[in-house]
Parts: sequence; structure tokens; C-alpha cells
Amino acid sequence: MLPAVSSLCSNCAVALPPEALSCPKCGRLTHAHEFEALSQHARLAGQAGDWPGARLAWEKALPLLPPESSEYRTVKSRIENIDLQLSGKSVWAKRAAKLGPVGVVLWKFKTIALLVLTKAKLVLLGLTKLNTFLSMLLFFAVYWQIFGWKFALGFVLSIYVHEMGHVIALRRYGIAATSPMFIPFVGALVRMKQYPANVGQDARVGLAGPIWGLGATMVAWLSGLVTGQPIWHAIAYTSAWLNLFNLIPVWQLDGGRGFRALTRKQRGMALGAALAMWVMTQETMLLLIAAGALYRLFSRDYPAEDDNGALTQYIGLIVLLSLLVLMNNSHLASYR
Repeated sequence: MLPAVSSLCSNCAVALPPEALSCPKCGRLTHAHEFEALSQHARLAGQAGDWPGARLAWEKALPLLPPESSEYRTVKSRIENIDLQLSGKSVWAKRAAKLGPVGVVLWKFKTIALLVLTKAKLVLLGLTKLNTFLSMLLFFAVYWQIFGWKFALGFVLSIYVHEMGHVIALRRYGIAATSPMFIPFVGALVRMKQYPANVGQDARVGLAGPIWGLGATMVAWLSGLVTGQPIWHAIAYTSAWLNLFNLIPVWQLDGGRGFRALTRKQRGMALGAALAMWVMTQETMLLLIAAGALYRLFSRDYPAEDDNGALTQYIGLIVLLSLLVLMNNSHLASYR
């Protein structure tokens, strides 16, 4: 039930109809104070990892807003993003959320090793597309001639897994797209036939590629540790480096799409994470990520509300991929 409405706008003193949600003259929200209180409650709940509490607060705020207003669209987007946070969460996920940012990172990435097993049918789906299969063969043949068939096979499969991460995320949101196409010396791409509904969806579709690429990198790294074969570390290093490259927040790179969901404050946090990992690893790619983050810090395309899920994914990818680049590089050096 909506709270009582003043007969006059508190901003310009224009008379308001009883059902008005905003002033027809100045546009001020009739329930601005109630909306601000609920927004603050929702933000604090989200920061504490209480996603159900945050969602409830945003749901209470929604009837206070005109459906055509930007605030209404923002709140709807926040509810959709929280639904993404809650989807598939188990009891253990909720317990991890209570640990704060560390717990969220652990939950986000603890199932990566199981992705291939749980999504095997979807991963193999791309191989049923003739264009994808033939372009993969051409890609494989080119790199076979340069680096040998073992590295070429691992390289093409790691890129394939990355691209299928995008495809699976797109299917999850019902967004039509092409199957992956491979281009030698360029990489691979998936073309969307329609736009995501909001920046939160776009960010998750963009970051899904590096997340799945991280899984492929970890499989190669663990294979190298088990077998002692340097070829695995070469594949893992290259895969980690390429996925890190894709996190540069510019153009249509995956990092650029992920950054669209981050507020200015969150972009500053991502910049700090990139610089911190550069200090630790001395990986030059992190300076490019930091430069892109600095540029986007002063652009005007940031949203009004934080997206903690996208931020966690982005920073988690920077940390884990940077460490994998460092570890696999040291393993390669030990084999020389």
C-alpha cells in the first residue's frame, strides 16, 4: 500500500492528484523520501550479501515510481540483476555470501572445474554447426604448421570453450546469435542478432567467455602439473594471456562489455585490482587493462547503481588469470 500523498509538490508547490507518482510540472517523485530510504536499504543489503533482502526492498520501491521514469527502469534492472545472483544458489552459496567479497569470489569460481561436465552437451553443440567446424579446422591447420599439432589443438579448443561460454550465456537470456566463427591470427567471434535487455545482461554475456576460458586454462595447467609435459603449460599460458587481453575494457572486447555495468566507484576498484596484480606479477597486459579502466573511469556511460556481481566476476578474472599467467610462465622457464 502506498503511503499518503501530500496535496502539494514539495519542490514547486503544484497541486497533485491523489494518485500522482510524480509532479507534472517539475517531475519530482511524489514519494522521493520513501524511495531514497528503500534504495539505501537495498544497497546496504546488497553490500552485505543479503540478496533476498535487497530484492525485497527494490520490490517495495517499484510501486512508488512512474513506469515511464528512468528510476523505474533502473529498479527493474536491479531486480533482474539480483535474480541472476540468486539463480542456482544453494545453501552453500548463501553461506559463502556471508563471508563477504571473499566468499562471493569463492562461490563464483568454485564450480569452474565442473563446467565441462555439467554443460558438456551445450559445449559440444557448436561442433554440430558446419561453419564453426570448418573454420575450426582451418584455424587448427594454420597453427599446426607454425607450432605443431599438439599446441594447435589445445589452442583452438581453449578458444572454442571461451566462445561457447558466450553462446551458453546468450541462450540463457534467450538472445539469438550465430555459432562461433574462427579466423586465423584474429581469434573467434560470436555475432548477436539482438541486443541484451540491459547492461547487466550484456556484462554477463561478455564476461562469460573469459570465465569459461579460465576453466579451460585451469584444465591445461592442472594437466601440466600432473603430466610434467611443458606443452600443457604453453597452452595454459597462452589461454590465460588471451583471456586477460579480452578483459581490457575498451571497444567490443569482453572487458568493455563487462565495464558497462560498473559504476564509477566500481571502475576505480577494478583499476586498483589491475594495478595491484601488476605489482605482483609484472605482467604488461595488466597495465593495458589499467589504462583502459582509467579511460573508462572518466567516461559518462556508467550506470547509476552498483552491480556487485559483475564487479566480482571482473576482478576475480583479473586475479586468477594473472596468477595463471605467472605460474605457467615460471613452469615454462623451469623446462628450458
